[in-house]
Amino acid sequence: MPGLIGRKIGMTSVFSADGKNIPCTVIEAGPCVVTQIKSVEKDGYEAVQLGFADAKEKNTSNPLLGHFKKAGVTPKRHLAEFTGFDHELNLGDTVTVELFNDAAYVDIVGTSKGKGFQGVVKRHGFGGVGQTTHGQDDRLRKPGSIGACSYPAKVFKGMRMAGRMGGDRVTTQNLKVLKVIPEHNLLLIKGSVAGCKGSIVLIER
Repeated sequence: MPGLIGRKIGMTSVFSADGKNIPCTVIEAGPCVVTQIKSVEKDGYEAVQLGFADAKEKNTSNPLLGHFKKAGVTPKRHLAEFTGFDHELNLGDTVTVELFNDAAYVDIVGTSKGKGFQGVVKRHGFGGVGQTTHGQDDRLRKPGSIGACSYPAKVFKGMRMAGRMGGDRVTTQNLKVLKVIPEHNLLLIKGSVAGCKGSIVLIER
């Protein structure tokens, strides 16, 4: 589906027509430039590669410098592929936030905040033992049994245990578009979006 690369600016709130205060996320959506056109004949599938945010040449590898030079654009920091654009795009074309002028809802892909090493109560929502008797006074947030001892004498893969939490790719679907501000390349989305301030997100129609 068509979309843009953007950057999460932060959160704020706006008032609706009936006076309700609506929390929203502000996203800097584009402008993105077309850096590659992929076709079925050459690549096996159709897609449009977009670039976002300028990068310094000294921080860009030589293969990527040649890639951007072929497209006739300056080096970009972030690249992503999208499909299904309504109109034909060529190398070097610019796609702006006006792509979402007639969009009521969008899907947004982001990277969730990293929370480090967490226990099972926070990571998986375990309820705890629930009692402080029979020697359980200091084990309220422990996971409990994780497998039998005699057979199969191992812990199965996928067992919900303590570990690293966050830092995952998260897709939030059907987020309402509250407002498009093309003069500042801003997109106001109702509710929250995964990621911290300044993180890169993909906005898809």
